Amino acid sequence: MPNNNSLEARLTRAWLRRGPLACALWPLSLVFRGLAALRAGLYRAGFLEAGRLPVPVIVVGNIFIGGTGKTPLTIWLAQALRDAGLTPGVISRGHGGEAEGGSHAPRAVTPESDTRDVGDEPRLIARRAGVPVVVGRKRVEAGRALLAANPEVNVIITDDGLQHYALARDVEVLLFDGRGVGNGWLLPAGPLREPPSRRRDFTVVNALELTPGLARAVGGKPFRMELAGDVAERLADPGQRQPLSAFAGRRVLAAAGIGNPGRFFALLRGAGLAFAELPLPDHYDFRDNPFASVDADVILITEKDAVKCGQLENQKGEPRLWVVPVTARIDAALAEQIVEKCRGRSPA
Repeated sequence: MPNNNSLEARLTRAWLRRGPLACALWPLSLVFRGLAALRAGLYRAGFLEAGRLPVPVIVVGNIFIGGTGKTPLTIWLAQALRDAGLTPGVISRGHGGEAEGGSHAPRAVTPESDTRDVGDEPRLIARRAGVPVVVGRKRVEAGRALLAANPEVNVIITDDGLQHYALARDVEVLLFDGRGVGNGWLLPAGPLREPPSRRRDFTVVNALELTPGLARAVGGKPFRMELAGDVAERLADPGQRQPLSAFAGRRVLAAAGIGNPGRFFALLRGAGLAFAELPLPDHYDFRDNPFASVDADVILITEKDAVKCGQLENQKGEPRLWVVPVTARIDAALAEQIVEKCRGRSPA
């Protein structure tokens, strides 16, 4: 079972305050900040060339390392763009899949794709959003491959890639969660890849409450995103659905291999459940079965984990596994403003 006392876990805790470890690493963060600024500046000045696609490009990303909820936001945005009459497609690096390694050409993702090839999040997006999805380490090549195979697509969302300046973009959506900017320092002294003051078109905060202090920390005029989920479906038979409240009083284990497992646990606690927690590393592949010796009546997992478990012989028939789908809820005004910006840049 994963060791939660890893260096990564200790750093994550240290990044939420300016304690001794963060302060010791602060000089290195100045070097990181300088290098990040230099790289961004070279692209802005044209010394490094950014490839432009013939349709508007929307980047959904974060500066806080780890998970903030980009995948649910990408799914919500794809559906909102389609409802507005546009035809979106999604490109992604494909974290956790072979396409991420750069040795393979861009590849299309379908709901039946092997997560070992394309990654867990792209497969989930393909299944939930119902739009063309292509993964590839080089986003420009992935975008061109998507458009070649799907000429009807007239807007592209890139899932993650805010710092991938080699792809020119028309709209940037910067996502935070309830942790805000942590201690406000850049890596390795803090959790940030870029300063909170970086430019962006829209700011979204995935949190139960958008307090004035949180809004000030993230900057911009943030929209609040809420992840809602009140039912579970059995992994072995998705037709079997139960309200989360039906699991009350049973021995429940909640497991999450996402960037911020605490967010999943908070959602379940909000539904009134008591359970044991099993936080797993982000993109955990489940081939080393973490449930083999678990004594529980019910095991609740995220959709991101379910796309992997459902393809493994030692997992897909496990009757105790139940998946908790979540849906992003955001003010419709965000989609309207993004559509307006996209329509302001007509496809070439």
